[in-house]
Amino acid sequence: MNNPTKKILLAAPRGYCAGVDRAVVTVEKALELYGPPVYVRKEIVHNKHVIQDLQGRGAIFVDELHEVPEGSTVVFSAHGVAPNVHVEAAERNLKAIDATCPLVTKVHAEVKRFANEGFQILLVGHADHEEVVGTAGEAPDAITVVQDVAEAATIDVADSSKLVWLSQTTLSVDEAMQTVDVLKSRFPNLLSPPSDDICYATQNRQVAVKAMAAQCDVVIVVGSGNSSNSVRLVEVALVAGAKNSYRVDDASELREEWFTTTTTVGVTSGASVPEQLVDEVLAWLAARGYGALEVVKTADETLIFSLPPELRRDLKAAEQAKA
Repeated sequence: MNNPTKKILLAAPRGYCAGVDRAVVTVEKALELYGPPVYVRKEIVHNKHVIQDLQGRGAIFVDELHEVPEGSTVVFSAHGVAPNVHVEAAERNLKAIDATCPLVTKVHAEVKRFANEGFQILLVGHADHEEVVGTAGEAPDAITVVQDVAEAATIDVADSSKLVWLSQTTLSVDEAMQTVDVLKSRFPNLLSPPSDDICYATQNRQVAVKAMAAQCDVVIVVGSGNSSNSVRLVEVALVAGAKNSYRVDDASELREEWFTTTTTVGVTSGASVPEQLVDEVLAWLAARGYGALEVVKTADETLIFSLPPELRRDLKAAEQAKA
C-alpha cells in the first residue's frame, strides 16, 4: 500500500546522453549491417547491462586490437582512443568504426592545437580512465595529468609561460574547478579552454541532483561502478545535502536497510544507463510504499549526434543496393 508521506523525487535529465546513444546504436547497426561478430575495443560505454545485451547480440569486447582477427570490424568506444590505436587498426587491416563521443573528440582537437602552438597542457582527470588515456595519447610529451587538488598543489611544470588546462568530460564540475583554482593560484599564466570541456550531459545530471538532494533522505544513483559520471553523482548528492546516497547497477542491489527511516528518496541515473533500469528501481520503491512521484526537471536535452561517417556510408550503400 502506498504511504502518502513517502515520495520519490526523480531527476531530469538522467540516463542516456547523446554520445552514449550514438555509441550504442553504432554497435547495434554494425551488427545488423555486417553481421556478428563485431569487435569492440574496451567497453563501448561504462554500463554492465548494456555490455551484456550487446554481447548477447554478437558483440565481442576486447582490451586491445591484437585480440581482433585481422580484417575484422572493430568499433572504438565512446571514450576515445589515442592516435596509435588508429595506426594499429590500419596496420592490421581492420574495418574501424570510431564511436568516440564528439565532445571527447573536441578535447582531442584542443590538445592537438595547443600542443602544436607550444603549450604545456595540464589535463584534469583520472589517469587510468580510458578517456584520459586516449586524450593524453594525442600529445604525450606536452600533457601532465592532474587528478585532484593534492596533485594540483604539488605538480611541477618545466615552463609555466605557455600553460593551459583541459579536462576529462565526465568529472564533477565543482571538484574539477577546485583543482583548477589551485592550479591558477600557482600558475598565474594558466589559460582556460576556449569552451567548457565537461560535457553538457554530465553537468545537467549534476545540476538536477543538486536541485533535489537537500530534500532527500537518500539519493539512489543507477549506474555502474566504472562509470565516472555515475560515481560523481553520488558525491554531488552528498555535498548538496542528501543524508545518504548509494550507487546501484540495478534494483537487485537495493537494500531494505537503506530505507527504514526514509520518507523522501531521490532517484537519478548516469549518462550510460538505460531507462528500463530506472523503471525497475521505481517499481521496487513503489512496492514499498513510495507512491508519490515528483519529477525535478532542470533542463531539456535535444542534442542528437549523427552516426560515425564510415557507418553512415555503408548503411547508405546497403539501402541503395536494396532499392
